[in-house]
Order: sequence, then C-alpha cells, then structure tokens
Amino acid sequence: MEPNNSKQRRPWVVGVSGASGTPYAAAVLRGLLAAGEDVDLIVSRASRLTLLDETGIAFRDAHWREDLAAWLARGADGKPDTFDAEVSGVRFWPAGDLAAGPSSGSYPVKGMLVVPASTAAVAGIALGLSKDLLQRVASVTLKERRPLVVVVRETPLNGQTLRHMVALDEAGAVVLPASPAFYTGATHIQDLVDFVAGRVLDAAGVPHELYRRWEGELGGAAPRPD
Repeated sequence: MEPNNSKQRRPWVVGVSGASGTPYAAAVLRGLLAAGEDVDLIVSRASRLTLLDETGIAFRDAHWREDLAAWLARGADGKPDTFDAEVSGVRFWPAGDLAAGPSSGSYPVKGMLVVPASTAAVAGIALGLSKDLLQRVASVTLKERRPLVVVVRETPLNGQTLRHMVALDEAGAVVLPASPAFYTGATHIQDLVDFVAGRVLDAAGVPHELYRRWEGELGGAAPRPD
C-alpha cells in the first residue's frame, strides 16, 4: 500500500459492489481520471466474480494496477476502449480492510460513488451495517455530510429495497438507478453505459463529455428528456 499523502490528495471514493454492471464502474473511473480527479477504489469480493464473468478479468490485490488498467482499457462491448489516462491517481483499498484510510471521517475525500450498487449494498448502507469497507465508507460519507451517489442496478425492485432507497434519499444520498437514455442518439452499448456514467459524474459535479446534452427543441414541441 502506498504511503498516505492525504495532504496532497482529496480523492473520490469509488465502491464497486457485486451487482451486474461493471462497465458502468469502468466508465465512471475513466471519467474521473480523465477529469484529473484522484480516486480511492474499493472492489468488493462479490464484484470480483461479476467482473470475471462480464469481462474475463480477474482482479487481484497483488496485481491490482495491471488488472485495473486492463479493465479500463476494455469497452462495454468487449472491444478496446480509447482510454489513455494513467492509473497513477488511483489508490486501492481491499474490501476487508476496515482500518483503511477512508474508513475514518478524518480521512479527506470529496465524496463516494457506489457503482454499481447491488440491493445488498443498498440495504447495508441504508441500515448502517458496515459489514465491509464499502459499506463502512458509505456510512462515513453520510455522517460527514459528503456527497454519496448510489447507482442501483437491479430490476424489478421489491418493497424492502424501495424503502431502503427512500431511507438513503432521506439521509442525503443521491439514488441514481442505472437507467440509460436513448435521446442522445446512442448507437453502441458503450453510448448507453457512458450516459449513466455521465449522470453519475453530473451528480458529483465532475465535468465530462461522456454524452450529448439536451439543448431543447425549437418551438418547444417536444418534452424535455430527463
């Protein structure tokens, strides 16, 4: 683990849970790094299995830099992406390390993005369970009144999960379902992934060019998409 240069860094924490949707996490990470943001990355144990299923990439603690670079260089369609930013701005924390820097409110971060968020992660964060580092950091983020964006990736949603999502909203989190839009003229899977990632970065206040923004219709005949 690298030394803690917290005086020089104020990263975004990105937590990746076990829900399907690892391309969303990759797109958010690429967007943050392209914007010059530092990142503290937490990859849950369950998400490693999902990442292996969805990309064929095994994420290993001892080789996380190489595995992360391979992951970010892969598009959602399995083809190489144009990502060319360095991963030197990333610090990795094992999900079982409850003594990691971000587990404390005194560790300076800008906020946290949980992408994708499984229903188990949603429940754990809403209930304050802190069963792993991802949930612990999310709990700290809420108590410190820092931005928390929870990108729920599940359908359909049962009543209990909906209640947990309401609880997160009431606690100050942004609940952002992974719901791609089509009005931007998407022609590839990556376009749909990038739209969701762009909305996550919008919620975090991070500039990006991941999708074409709505500029209105002449004459006002068409409704404004969300």
